[in-house]
Amino acid sequence: MPLAMAGEANAPLAAMVGTSVGAPHLLVVRQPRNRDERFAFAAGLAEHVVGYLESFSGETEAVAVDRGRDVRYRFVDAPQVWVPNGGGVEFLRLFGRSTRFRRVDGEHPVPASVPLLGQWLTFLANSAEVPGSALLANAVQALGLHWATGQSGAEDAHLGSLIAWIEDGAEAARVAERGPVAGPATDPEFDNRVLAPLIAESSPDLKEVLHDLLLPTWQQMWRALDLLRGLPPGARVASRWDGDRDTYSAFVQHLAEDGAPQPRRDGAVAAAARLQRLENAAARYAVQRAFDDPLVMAEYRLTGTAFAGEVTLANPDRIDDSGKRPVLRPRIMVATTEPVRVEPGATLTSPARPAQKARVISVTATPAGFDVLLELSGGMGRKLVAEPGSVPAVGENLLLTTLSEAYRPGASFPDPADTPWTHGGPPEPRTEPSR
Repeated sequence: MPLAMAGEANAPLAAMVGTSVGAPHLLVVRQPRNRDERFAFAAGLAEHVVGYLESFSGETEAVAVDRGRDVRYRFVDAPQVWVPNGGGVEFLRLFGRSTRFRRVDGEHPVPASVPLLGQWLTFLANSAEVPGSALLANAVQALGLHWATGQSGAEDAHLGSLIAWIEDGAEAARVAERGPVAGPATDPEFDNRVLAPLIAESSPDLKEVLHDLLLPTWQQMWRALDLLRGLPPGARVASRWDGDRDTYSAFVQHLAEDGAPQPRRDGAVAAAARLQRLENAAARYAVQRAFDDPLVMAEYRLTGTAFAGEVTLANPDRIDDSGKRPVLRPRIMVATTEPVRVEPGATLTSPARPAQKARVISVTATPAGFDVLLELSGGMGRKLVAEPGSVPAVGENLLLTTLSEAYRPGASFPDPADTPWTHGGPPEPRTEPSR
């Protein structure tokens, strides 16, 4: 939980870290504008954070790839770091950028753990940009996905006021009023009235004051985790965590083999490839949330891009022999009272059978709503007889949507050395930045 001086560019003042609500570790910078103290703070933070992050790089498991013809290895678990809000994520990004290029020798040397901490913080901040990633999570965003309030977006960014809407409002509001903002910046009034005199006098009371300032938010962070743990996990959360473990494993391998810090800015090809990965991740996460959460899917049902209905007719043994060879193509009729905004030829998917595609043959208006005739393909086995349960039966309630978890192939990008001049040309060789 980082804290910085208001009005200062990434000047760390304190951080409260730990893996237990009852055992927080407080790190303090007594003179935030002092370079040596800032990097001593970074070294202390690295002692707690890097050790935790590396503690998961032990046991591995084999994962089949290339349709079982090969295997790769990843760690069986991965770390998870929590901050109060998006400001905390941005603080870690900036602090990582200011530390990952520092030298361990020469002028102004720093401990070896400082640039390593910077690389880890940059890795975590980059992962926070990936929709659905849980390596670096912020409590405000996580709570906002599951609870709605009557506040503005700016008010929801305050962890205390957000929890006040979820729990006993009066008591939580009193706690929020006593406590500080959730960081990372301090309150300017607090800076002028309390903090500035303590720093100017190098007062030994500074650590105690900052501890009392941060403790309420620290406790609210753990309360937020308790609230989130009380929710049932989505069916597709585990697969996203597998992706996080892959990402973590790849970064640990990078540190072991190369160890070069992330560049200050991506070249044209790397930036385009990253943008596409983020777009694909956003689309995939939106679909998975809708498939896992009926309330999220309700938004799509209101627009007609998803609808629920009852199967009224089913022909599970239908064979299409119009092509070179006969194929199994069952048809079903779904009656719905909900709005339908799909055209014949559109492809639909049911969350209950995500591997199966349903092509819309016709949409017919009825006094009660619509009859939708669908032709099914996939997810029924390789024979000309559908496997039991693979074709929706008459009387089954079915949810269908234009959303799909189908694989989205990546675009083809040129080699960075072939970057055209219109996009800045080939990237320059990486050099150590000046200090």
